[in-house]
Amino acid sequence: MNKGRLQWRARRGTRELDALLGGWLDERFDSASEAEQQAFDELLDVQDPDLWDWVMGHARPERADWQAIIDDIRARHRL
Repeated sequence: MNKGRLQWRARRGTRELDALLGGWLDERFDSASEAEQQAFDELLDVQDPDLWDWVMGHARPERADWQAIIDDIRARHRL
């Protein structure tokens, strides 16, 4: 998986989402399993309003693998 391409896709246009998603990519991606890496890649296809709601805890994604990534992001940032 091309991490450079993921870094570009993790840029969302809002500083907050950039920091949250880019932070997970920088800090966790290399040690993540192949399945987690694939889930993160697919998570980046989600629209920003949904991502924001999930990260802020206002909603939950239907996919458990996405929720695990969101939970990790929330825990690292104490959200």
